[in-house]
Amino acid sequence: MRRITKALLAATIVLIAATGLFAAEGTADVVKKADLDAVTNNLNIVWTLVAAILVFWMQAGFAMVEAGFTRAKNAVNIIMKNLMDFSIGTIAFFMVGFGLMFGATKSGLLGGSNFMMDGIIGTGGGTEWGYTFVIFQTVFAATAATIVSGAMAERTKFTGYLTYSFFICLIIYPVFGKWAWGSLFAGGGNGANGWLEGLKTGAFCDFAGSTVVHSVGGWLALAGALVLGPRIGKYGPDGKPKAIPGHNITLAALGVFILWMGWFGFNPGSTTTGNGSIGRIAMTTNLAAAAGAIFAMFTAWFMFKKPDASMALNGALAGLVAITAPCNTVTPMGALIIGIIAGILVVLSVTFIDSKLKIDDPVGAVSVHGVNGLWGTLACGLFNAEKILGTGDASTGLFYGGGINQLISQFIGAGSAFVWAFGTGLILFIAIKKTIGLRVSKEEELKGLDIEEHGMEAYSGFQIFTNQ
Repeated sequence: MRRITKALLAATIVLIAATGLFAAEGTADVVKKADLDAVTNNLNIVWTLVAAILVFWMQAGFAMVEAGFTRAKNAVNIIMKNLMDFSIGTIAFFMVGFGLMFGATKSGLLGGSNFMMDGIIGTGGGTEWGYTFVIFQTVFAATAATIVSGAMAERTKFTGYLTYSFFICLIIYPVFGKWAWGSLFAGGGNGANGWLEGLKTGAFCDFAGSTVVHSVGGWLALAGALVLGPRIGKYGPDGKPKAIPGHNITLAALGVFILWMGWFGFNPGSTTTGNGSIGRIAMTTNLAAAAGAIFAMFTAWFMFKKPDASMALNGALAGLVAITAPCNTVTPMGALIIGIIAGILVVLSVTFIDSKLKIDDPVGAVSVHGVNGLWGTLACGLFNAEKILGTGDASTGLFYGGGINQLISQFIGAGSAFVWAFGTGLILFIAIKKTIGLRVSKEEELKGLDIEEHGMEAYSGFQIFTNQ
């Protein structure tokens, strides 16, 4: 009996010890998993915030490009517009735009019923990730607004500019953003998905914003330039366009390089995760930009008999805009082809808009952002190669056996962007023109907006005023 008791006692001790060991090991596994999740979450936050900072730095790039491609007498005005569209856009997007874009409705037209609360303080908001996502989306909204500045440069009233920048970030950009990207914040399933994400032909593909950001900004720029009219002296009595050279191509080139750098946040940052795909996306982004610059130069060289620097610079930007939608879904060779076509297209588009449509766009914003945003968006339907990249079970690009469905979705998305942005843009700019005024007087335009609008010169003591 004593032996049985001792055996039972020993077995009990062993069982208790084993149970404790297993519990300890299980607890350790749970702790390790929690630690791993925390590290992953923090890595994603850090990467997304770094990317947001790079995209914010693009504001400086836009300012330099626009200032360089326009005349010295308007440089202060250009800087002020780029400063203020970001500042005003930040507040408008925070207070209302973010809720419209990511609240729990399909259209975005009526909210987030609670606007800011539904978008920011709701699902996922009020958290470390929520705040990070808000700032990341804010810099994208500001980019869409600042694109308009270049096409309307040198003749727009400052108060008119502030007004339309406010409404772009408040309503126009967020509503289309809802249609295409509504599920990004909450991950879908809460009613936040936009209608373009649920097309029967397949979800609209725009990874980082060729259409959502760039074409929307480009079509708004087209509407603004159309309502505003050309600069004084741009077209002669015979209707032929006259060149109005920018005052500092060096400054414009610096702006392009800043933008190129910022695009490494724009495209790879749109993963919002610090994983291995960011290197591949950076590669496709860079290849398209380089190809765009080279082929814009060659196209201009062929057409104008000189390798035009301004066209080559815009070619790099055109390649960057075009690759923004398909950067995560195309191969490096696909990116090269997309960039080549973008470089050729931007030169042809600038020439067509200037000479045939007679729309004065001082920096080529419509061609770079609108036209090449459209091209990059359609390129998803042609070059998407998800199966080859290992990111999907099948490729959706027409050239990779995916059929025509994805291309149909791309046409629907790009077409709805044009109708929405150009249509609302026309309404907004005409309303501003009829109320507070959109264009400065002839005297102000000839003297320069720096003196008349801001009471200062960009280059004090060095500036030469002209009558054109």
